[in-house]
Amino acid sequence: MINISKACCLVLLSALGILIAYIPILARPQDASQSPQIATAPVVNKPSADATEYVGSETCKTCHEDMPSKGFFKNFEDSPHFVTTLDDKKRPEWHGCESCHGPGKAHVDGGGDKSKIFTFKNASPEQISTRCLTCHQSGHEQSNYARSAHLQSGVSCIDCHSPHHPKEAEFLLRESSPKLCYGCHMDVRAQFARPFHHRVNEGLMQCSDCHNPHGGFERHQLRTVAGQDEVCYKCHADKQGPFVYQHEAKIEGCQVCHSPHGSTNPRMLKQNQVNLLCMSCHSLNANSGPSATPTFHNQAQKYQACTLCHTAIHGSNTNSFFFTP
Repeated sequence: MINISKACCLVLLSALGILIAYIPILARPQDASQSPQIATAPVVNKPSADATEYVGSETCKTCHEDMPSKGFFKNFEDSPHFVTTLDDKKRPEWHGCESCHGPGKAHVDGGGDKSKIFTFKNASPEQISTRCLTCHQSGHEQSNYARSAHLQSGVSCIDCHSPHHPKEAEFLLRESSPKLCYGCHMDVRAQFARPFHHRVNEGLMQCSDCHNPHGGFERHQLRTVAGQDEVCYKCHADKQGPFVYQHEAKIEGCQVCHSPHGSTNPRMLKQNQVNLLCMSCHSLNANSGPSATPTFHNQAQKYQACTLCHTAIHGSNTNSFFFTP
């Protein structure tokens, strides 16, 4: 037997009394007006395995061909999505209008009742994108959209694409690139207006050449080249290497020295003087990391560009100080 002191017994009894006193409060039902309201998603018309619930696109055409938005059904017939109506190997849930809007029999029997069909207008970005990804998630380009920064920011597929009224036939875009991207990324638009920039506004490049708008595993949804190197090397292959003597700055990426969208400095450098850019790492006060600038270096005006001597600054196969390629 374990002897328990009188003080310990009093402590235990006090704790038990407090617990018993709180039980009625914990058990009391909360006021509905004070309880948190949980947002529930609207019920949507999900695809069905029952073929009798589908009526076919021709039935949809009888009402939707003459809708107030002119050419509603005609635009669908001219779009890539119309090809789904010609596929006789898949079930009805993969065909035409109902592949996106769900089975239409209840909608037709209800005299066009919108609650009986999936409408994109009032659906959440997640619901809209889930509908699109039913077909498109198997594609390499769209496979990561469920985890993309766009969807996490509330951007759905139809914010950029318009199945019925696209302004661009390719990819059914609502607007041409880069104007479509600039609608949200106004800060990037200002960067491309700088004197030295990649030729996106001129039409020689597109935002999607470097970024995958549907998501990816790199920061800013950047694409990569072979070997998972930065997308910059797709065009600037001579800078990729590998080199015998590698500039350590490349480990952190091209953006350490360059502003990829645009800059007021030549070569889109982050600073207007090359020596100041180099000395941001190669400082005289550095005790570790990159080697410091030698004391015998003349910082007079005509010697300020470090790359006058260190010509192979991205990497060299012959010289550890990048004097020669």
